[in-house]
Amino acid sequence: MSRRRYFSSVSPKGQITLPAEIRRSLGIKVRDEVAIEVDDQTVRVVPLRSRVLAHYQEAGVLPQPVDLDEMTRIAADEHAEQVAREGLE
Repeated sequence: MSRRRYFSSVSPKGQITLPAEIRRSLGIKVRDEVAIEVDDQTVRVVPLRSRVLAHYQEAGVLPQPVDLDEMTRIAADEHAEQVAREGLE
């Protein structure tokens, strides 16, 4: 998004409204969280992404479906490997 200027006023509760065009361009939806960064006289609003969504599909797809017992075994094996690695450090 190119640099543009938008105007909003501060409510009695200290709230401002982000214009719809900004919300759309940043993908901000109702109840989304944002970070507010202050640097000297500049304020930035940065959308925060869910940690779950940020890592969604990061591990890739399993070659074949597995049942709950197999998932539990895999998780236990990975946890044991992690504990062993931490013990070796």
